[in-house]
Amino acid sequence: MDSPDARTSRWRRLLPRTRGRWAVAGAALLVLAGAGTWTAVADDSAPTVHRQDRMMRVDGVSLDTSYFTAGGSGRRPAVLIGHGFGGSKAETRAQAEQLARDGYAVLTWSARGFGKSGGKISLNAPDREVKDVSRLIDWLAGRPEVRLDAEGDPRVGITGASYGGAVSLLAAGYDHRVDAIAPQITYWNLADALFPDGVFKKLWAGIFVNSGGGCGNFEKELCDLYERVAVSGKPDAAARALLTARSPSAVADRIKVPALIVQGQTDSLFPLGQADAMAKAIAANGAPVSVDWTAGGHDGGDMETGRVQKRIGSWFDRYLKGEEGADTGPAFRVTRTGGIDSTDGAALTRGATGDTYPGLHSGGQPVELSGDPQKVGNPAGGNPPGISAVPGVGGSLAQLSTLGMGLALDFPGQYASFDSAPLTTARRITGAPTVRVTVEADHGDAVLFGKVYDVSPDGKRQVLPAQLVAPYRITPAQQGKPIELTLPAVDHELDAGHRLRLVLAATDLGYASPAEPATYTVSLEGPLTLPTAPGLETASAALPWWTWGLPAVALVIAAALLLTARRRTVTPAPDPALTDVPLQITGLSKKYAKSADRYAVRDLSFRVEKGQVLGLLGPNGAGKTTTLRMLMGLITPDDGEIRVFGRAIRPGAPVLSRVGCFVEGAGFLPHLSGRANLELYWKATGRPDEDARIDEALEIAGLGDALARAVRTYSQGMRQRLAIAQAMLGMPDLLILDEPTNGLDPPQIREMRDVMIRYAAGGRTVIVSSHLLSEVEQSCTHLVVMDRGRLVQAGPVAEITGSGDMLLVTAADPLTEPLAEKIAALPGIGSAVRTDDGHGLLVRLDGATSPQLIAELVRLDVPLTGVGPHRRLEDAFLTLISGGSA
Repeated sequence: MDSPDARTSRWRRLLPRTRGRWAVAGAALLVLAGAGTWTAVADDSAPTVHRQDRMMRVDGVSLDTSYFTAGGSGRRPAVLIGHGFGGSKAETRAQAEQLARDGYAVLTWSARGFGKSGGKISLNAPDREVKDVSRLIDWLAGRPEVRLDAEGDPRVGITGASYGGAVSLLAAGYDHRVDAIAPQITYWNLADALFPDGVFKKLWAGIFVNSGGGCGNFEKELCDLYERVAVSGKPDAAARALLTARSPSAVADRIKVPALIVQGQTDSLFPLGQADAMAKAIAANGAPVSVDWTAGGHDGGDMETGRVQKRIGSWFDRYLKGEEGADTGPAFRVTRTGGIDSTDGAALTRGATGDTYPGLHSGGQPVELSGDPQKVGNPAGGNPPGISAVPGVGGSLAQLSTLGMGLALDFPGQYASFDSAPLTTARRITGAPTVRVTVEADHGDAVLFGKVYDVSPDGKRQVLPAQLVAPYRITPAQQGKPIELTLPAVDHELDAGHRLRLVLAATDLGYASPAEPATYTVSLEGPLTLPTAPGLETASAALPWWTWGLPAVALVIAAALLLTARRRTVTPAPDPALTDVPLQITGLSKKYAKSADRYAVRDLSFRVEKGQVLGLLGPNGAGKTTTLRMLMGLITPDDGEIRVFGRAIRPGAPVLSRVGCFVEGAGFLPHLSGRANLELYWKATGRPDEDARIDEALEIAGLGDALARAVRTYSQGMRQRLAIAQAMLGMPDLLILDEPTNGLDPPQIREMRDVMIRYAAGGRTVIVSSHLLSEVEQSCTHLVVMDRGRLVQAGPVAEITGSGDMLLVTAADPLTEPLAEKIAALPGIGSAVRTDDGHGLLVRLDGATSPQLIAELVRLDVPLTGVGPHRRLEDAFLTLISGGSA
């Protein structure tokens, strides 16, 4: 049987092992500036991660790098992680530390022109940024802890998002020493991404340049390219050639290593077609390829960071470590929405998978459209433009589109539309629809933007999936004859009774339309063909297995309390009307010990329903923890009543078996291991072992090898995680968490948030007390705000944070006072006041809606960067506890 090294090397033999001009001999050009600094990265789990920061000199340019290692002295594969455009190595640190803990030597760096690195931005030029990667590989080859396949040839994989994803593809094409890659939300051909079908993507291109520090921070030829195209509004052949030469597609036939391609569905910058092209090209070279469509993208949404990074780790385990048993996942996976989460109104997600990648056009089903030939006017200057995705605002729009809402505007006279009959059955689009049309312009090129709307049965609501639009430049030679148009690639469910609407518009906010007025005639030439990817299997909508191990501790609490000598009172009879109500508190009061008139909690009343995630908020001393301790029977109230599912709470009450809790940590036997503590705790409950789901709870807690160690060796953060694992044993109907995120890092906080949301989505109830207002705002559906022991306000989060009538509008350029006055005078606008920095407006709506406001701002040529509610939970909270003065 082959060794792991030998098995992995099979893919390396797909290419001749030539060193080339950037290989080992070039290592002499890389000079280390300074001895570097080693830093032990604090983390709750062993082994400790060490970080070494160095400035490396490559061809006279300084590169800021960080090198992460952990564990023993044996040789291990290496991983390079590139960052996104406008970022630096700092944004990759968390992933680097995790990969180091997983047994890799990890090197991150800030690309030229970013962070503390020197040089100009060259957009991943082969002789600059890509050459830099080869020099970093040279450096890894000289490290004693890095595994080598040959002298000067380390076992190395590369991953990264956006800009960093592209350099991973380019490095695999230019340096044969790269063994595996995992590019994320990136481009295959940058010219096609910024100039799709010869139409200039002006809004994204401008953001691209600004996020790079301005035109002066780029190489001169790139700056000249941008200014030339931005002025003309139309890309030229030289611009296309320059960007194509710096794209992975230029070396398509040389990328022959296993590739995990992760692309976002809400991405108008690098849409799914870019991933489709790279997947087909690399697979044609004979390398293993898997494609993963996530829910997020450059336009926002859920990036699924935890799941994606775990899959990348497994991909490298298989193709760098040679672990044949590593689960690299399906050949194709797409994240789908599965309805609305009852806890926060967000879209529930689940995965659909296939054994093969279907591409963008598999399983095509024709849908007949109707509509006569129509005239479409391109207005002078391309204004006002239609709206689809709006960078800076588009993230929220794309999120809304997954919920059956959203914003897309087409101005009368500027578009042609063709509708289908109501669908008799539900259908799923997975890929890029196509349609044949004929277009004629009264002169010159016709520029159109295609989109497919999902229209409700009553016709009052139309949704643009992922807010995506496809541009087309139709030259005079193509006009007057049928041409096939490819619409945006999406994954979208169409309900029975809904209709499809094909719209071809003359303008779009994100793109440059011809400045000269023109009239186009658009005629339909055939049906709309919907790709369905019929071989996919969608995961069950039931709760994920890892949420089934949520906590139940009431039996132990009850048993302990039964041993006390406190006198019991007669328990009131159950209230049949409250049998299905998880919690009702009425007139609850508790005085401080030895005090006749000082109250920890006073006259507190509120009710919690099934499926809610209730946030208990208040400053220190508000009475939150006292309330929770009374709720769990740990202390007895002086007055009032607590009923759980209609039964009054008393110490030892049987209904406490339906309550799980995590309050102020947990006590453990220090000489026992973490696992032994959990097993002993569960045995004390008297419940069957199979009901504990210990392994599932431990998987969530992520303690790893530390479970076998004695608890006395644990850090405070590790004890916290073990306590959370203990709270996740069993499956209670009511879960109570007091500051559950103390001691957790940001990825674990997010995981805990997802656990709470999905747990409640199954009809159960969660009560969480936390000082992290941002987490409460994202996790909770309802709030109870307390101050000095009393109830200040209770209700849905949206109700407490405000109705949304006050919006904050931000712009790239300063907003003048005359413009603010003009906006304030618009119909339905109550007021518009400039912010102190001059780049924002506080707009109070008085009858107008947010979409109407955005449309008016676009009409007034306001360079929008964001529109959103002004009053957040922090504002509401401070206002409430200050008596309305904030």
